[in-house]
Amino acid sequence: MNQPTRAITSLLFLLSAVSVLNAQVTATKLKYPVTETTDVQDSYHGIEVADPYRWLEDTESAETEQWVTAQNEVTQAYLQSLPQREPMRQRLEKLWNYERYGIPRRRGERYFYSHNDGLQNQSVLYMADSLSAERQVLIDPNKLSEDGTVALAGTVLTRDGSLIAYALADGGSDWRTWKVRDVATGKDLEDVVHWVKFSSVAWLPDNSGFFYARYDEPEAGSELTGTNENQRLHFHALGTDQTQDPLILKRPDHPKWGFSPVVTDDGRYLVIQNWKGSEPKSQVFVKDLRDADSEVKPLITGFDFEYDFIGSIDDTMYFLTDHQAPRRRVIAVDVSAPERDHWKEVIGQSEDVIESVSLFGETFYVDALRDARSHVSRYAIDGSPIGDFDLPGVGTVSGFGGHQDATETFFSFTNYVTPGAIYRVDLTEDSPAEATSLWRQSEIDLDLDAFVTEQIFCNSKDGTKIPIIVTRRKDSKLDGSNQTLLYAYGGFNVSLTPVFSPANAAWVDAGGIYAVANLRGGGEYGREWHESGMRLKKQNVFDDFIAAAEHLIDAGYTTSGRLGIRGGSNGGLLVGAVMTQRPDLFGACLPAVGVMDMLRYHKFTIGWAWVTEYGSSDEADQIENLLSYSPLHNLKPGTCYPPTLITTADRDDRVVPGHSFKFAAALQAAQSCDNPTLIRIETRAGHGAGTPVSKQIDQYADLWAFLKANLN
Repeated sequence: MNQPTRAITSLLFLLSAVSVLNAQVTATKLKYPVTETTDVQDSYHGIEVADPYRWLEDTESAETEQWVTAQNEVTQAYLQSLPQREPMRQRLEKLWNYERYGIPRRRGERYFYSHNDGLQNQSVLYMADSLSAERQVLIDPNKLSEDGTVALAGTVLTRDGSLIAYALADGGSDWRTWKVRDVATGKDLEDVVHWVKFSSVAWLPDNSGFFYARYDEPEAGSELTGTNENQRLHFHALGTDQTQDPLILKRPDHPKWGFSPVVTDDGRYLVIQNWKGSEPKSQVFVKDLRDADSEVKPLITGFDFEYDFIGSIDDTMYFLTDHQAPRRRVIAVDVSAPERDHWKEVIGQSEDVIESVSLFGETFYVDALRDARSHVSRYAIDGSPIGDFDLPGVGTVSGFGGHQDATETFFSFTNYVTPGAIYRVDLTEDSPAEATSLWRQSEIDLDLDAFVTEQIFCNSKDGTKIPIIVTRRKDSKLDGSNQTLLYAYGGFNVSLTPVFSPANAAWVDAGGIYAVANLRGGGEYGREWHESGMRLKKQNVFDDFIAAAEHLIDAGYTTSGRLGIRGGSNGGLLVGAVMTQRPDLFGACLPAVGVMDMLRYHKFTIGWAWVTEYGSSDEADQIENLLSYSPLHNLKPGTCYPPTLITTADRDDRVVPGHSFKFAAALQAAQSCDNPTLIRIETRAGHGAGTPVSKQIDQYADLWAFLKANLN
């Protein structure tokens, strides 16, 4: 037998063996831990609802900890037995091992940027005297914990680059501890600010201190589950204890209000963006920093639309808003005459949805979306168009940051087949082509030319056109034989745009198809698109996702048995809802950190902020709608549900893990066939941000191996 023949024969034998092992794993009926039930009943506007797994909401109890340990033992025994897991983990590790750079920032005479050599758990923050000079470590979060679970969660430099305020997140929690480091010496000052959440900081121009927003210190034991209300805005003067920080603004009459501080580039004003809940509607307050005793005054009130501060020139402030423009426009507001009849439109609404705007000198750089893909254009300060800004291709742009008097800026470009590329823009050049130069391009050990990305459209139940972006190998045949993963989010005005992921690249490289559907509830087509997937219209989101799944099947990409679905957070709710509505449609389901109990979600941490998106069980006109799709409440005993791997983390204080715990227990009790229904509970991790690379690789090895074993 010659060498090629022996190789082919060995490969066929290996594939046959893998198929046999798959059959053995999936055919074995799993024995799940016994989950006790309790007689808990709640009455919602006359509707009685049982909650037998309420005790699992107490994530700190000994009983819950025992349940978590028992569930993880069953799950890991199953996952570790999958023959695809270790080869997939090795492939993921190899693909993840590539250099990645963050977008540079210039402050004073230094540049600051992050870098990861490939497999570092956390990226390191560096500084350098020039873009080509030898870099020096400024902050290395990998040295802050042995397991890499302390993450650098935010950095704000002073204008001259002499000081940096930086935030640390411990074990995935949303809580932030802010510290200050002297850039020249690399040593921390004594200043420490605790109990900050959902707030950055804003330095004064003279570096004397910064503004920030915080909550009261929670009661012991409730740090990860207690409700977050009554945020306050403070000023921290360097060299003082946090207990001495003067109060700038609080509103105990509105406990759900939050505050985000910004100091204008000229140092004249403190701009306070006032939010409540997750709905993109805001108010704006200002404080004249030229007078230390000045009062905080309202500039824009009413919580009627969103108003995002762009920049200012003297007393004129520029905002990106959807006021009278569902796809957003730019307006000018005079601080001395802020009445609405004095507002001036600078850049009007177009067919594109404006995502962000930067102001450099007297030029606006406008980043907009066309069918979920970035498009950048420039406008003069009076709103007259200058022209489009050429991009490297079809994909997603981020960046264009910096102070208004900057002479350079940077942006990153990526899509599903392009690892991050970072470009420098010389703002003194009039021609974008001449001004733009490549600074860094990530290289990955993969033939990305073998991939193709295409955008297709399908019609939802009510005829609405839904875009789907599909990435696959060019040699894949559209004969229904492909294992396919469909991902979506569909909520909170979030736009899903093309970005590169080594995890998704590994899936496609292994022969899978990766599809992303842009559902209603997102922000891809403006406010109306978002609002058509909110509250009483939430079922539209699920209908869109089901339509996308059916279209992938009808178009020959895959079949029901080979179609997996995945989503996280609000996307976890999406997966939970559609798998209970259409268990026949999917071959495997991966709900991650999902909002699974729609009757009680608002009772934990920041959950109350989502009421504007979902409605709540406290509202009589919402209860029937919530019950109609709440994943926990729509599991039906005696139903054969698809193979399901639920994922969550023990320190998730965004969507508390009790959601997933209760859903997993109810799903295991309801399952009528031998399809695995497992839950994977990560330790020392949270909602996702800051998760160490090593944990990400292990998680995706589990997810992709689970799909490979069950999408047959």
